[in-house]
Amino acid sequence: MSDTPVKQQSTAAFYGQAVASFGVALGATAVGIFNLETDAWVRAFLGIAVLYLVTSAFTLAKVIRDRQEAGQIVNRVDQARLEKLLAEHDPLQKL
Repeated sequence: MSDTPVKQQSTAAFYGQAVASFGVALGATAVGIFNLETDAWVRAFLGIAVLYLVTSAFTLAKVIRDRQEAGQIVNRVDQARLEKLLAEHDPLQKL
């Protein structure tokens, strides 16, 4: 009666597309900042801002993933407890 969910794995093509997309976006942003016709300190500030944005996006994605995985573990523990109670329950037992 135990329904163990199948762990979802992304395909290699999806992973490659995500990495390529990230690389193109970061590269295009770096080229855009480098080619700005402004002072070096403005380009440096924008570069640091992009790096901060990238690191905070990775952190946010990790926190969301960790929270989702923790919720799945709690749900599986609750499901196991319920299955144990149902297995031990005998409706024909005299009270």
